[in-house]
Amino acid sequence: MKDSRDVNQQRTLRLYALGFAWSIALTLGAYVAVVNQLLGRRELIIYIMVLALIQVWVQLYFFLHLGSEAKPQWNVWTFLFMTLILLIIVIGSLWIMHNLNYNMMPSHETDEYMLKESNKGF
Repeated sequence: MKDSRDVNQQRTLRLYALGFAWSIALTLGAYVAVVNQLLGRRELIIYIMVLALIQVWVQLYFFLHLGSEAKPQWNVWTFLFMTLILLIIVIGSLWIMHNLNYNMMPSHETDEYMLKESNKGF
């Protein structure tokens, strides 16, 4: 008779193997589509994004076991909070860089002013 621990270990090993197989298949699917140029540029980007989202789900479910335990509420809420903080940091950084680029780039008026001032001399 098998011990319940052995059954649990076999189930976990099967989940890891299945997750690994899915990860390899999704990665190869994206690689083959890019190398062989199977889709147009726009469709290829959408295809890769969909595969990436599926890959994220595979990683979270099969390897991090997020959502597979009996009471996953705390783990899910922690993950969602971490995702929110990460999005705030990334979007905020992009917004700051865009504003700095917009405000620091010389405009046509700035160029004219600088030329006029340089023609005056010391």
